[in-house]
Amino acid sequence: MDVSSEPSCSSQSEKIVKCTRRHQDDTDEEEEEIKHRRHNVPSSKLSTSIYEYLVLISIILIIFAAFRNSVTWHLQVFWNRSADLWQHLWDQFLDYAGEDEFTLFVWWTTIYTFCIYWFFGAIYTILDITNKPKFIRKYKIQPNTNEPLDKKKLRRVILQVIFNQIFVGVPFAIFSYYALKFRGFPEIRELPTFHWVLFELGICILVEEFGFYYSHRFLHSKHIYKRIHKKHHEWQAPVAVTAIYAHPIEHIFSNILPPFLGVFICRSHLATSWLWFTMALLSTLNAHSGYHFPFFPSPEAHDFHHFKFNYNFGMLGLLDRVHGTDSLFRMSPQGQRHLMLLSFIPAHEQFPDKPKKSS
Repeated sequence: MDVSSEPSCSSQSEKIVKCTRRHQDDTDEEEEEIKHRRHNVPSSKLSTSIYEYLVLISIILIIFAAFRNSVTWHLQVFWNRSADLWQHLWDQFLDYAGEDEFTLFVWWTTIYTFCIYWFFGAIYTILDITNKPKFIRKYKIQPNTNEPLDKKKLRRVILQVIFNQIFVGVPFAIFSYYALKFRGFPEIRELPTFHWVLFELGICILVEEFGFYYSHRFLHSKHIYKRIHKKHHEWQAPVAVTAIYAHPIEHIFSNILPPFLGVFICRSHLATSWLWFTMALLSTLNAHSGYHFPFFPSPEAHDFHHFKFNYNFGMLGLLDRVHGTDSLFRMSPQGQRHLMLLSFIPAHEQFPDKPKKSS
């Protein structure tokens, strides 16, 4: 019987090779087309990047301010308190934990960040392991990846992350304590004013962008990448808990030093530091999650970095814009999808991939 079909592979290995080559050809063709189109686009300007950064930071801080004031008001009404709620809660915590600066800055910071990372990381991980609920899968950035999730690889990730948090994180916390002690600790009992917290958060976000971008780009240099950063890139389609799956050296200089620098420069209060570390952890978990959920910040840029390796080195995209390391991304379908979804329609449906050219 005559059956018209694409020529089949004679063996499983030949089939894999042919499929890989076909995928590579499609990828190369797409990159060539994007690079050709890129020449017709004006080069990015520093002023535009700074403007975009200021707009982004303003939106984040306004939302945070509204949220904080709303929560404060509702909880005060509920508990019928006349004093400032946040100060009252902070005093209660210090009454329980004590005021020893070393204990607070080293041990309580370690416990707090560990719990934040694994509580929210566990939620993402459960979604990946169970692949349920099914409707969540339509928000995958790279469809059909990690289905099923490789349990052996996941165990390696969990063990490495815990190692980094304990055997790298604790010594760094001790170092940070003495660095901050050198700068001088603010009064631990008195919380900073709300507006000063917003100002410091803006500084921390900007400092982290500089610290992370240049340390991350350095990790992609030829010899450093092979020895250190390649570990993190074992996951071309990342999952949330791979956020700090890294060589210990990378964990120091790219994961925990950039967020700490803003705290050190601003001589931040411990409560402000914890708020900032929470924001940074939630951001990196989301960036590595592999999901582009509605009403969440878009993780498309960093997911694209894992997919293509040599683009999008920063977190905000400010320095990628300045240095042109987002050029391929900006011209790609993923770049079109890089926005906060304000509806429940997945980004893939709003901005579908372009059909492949028939050869």
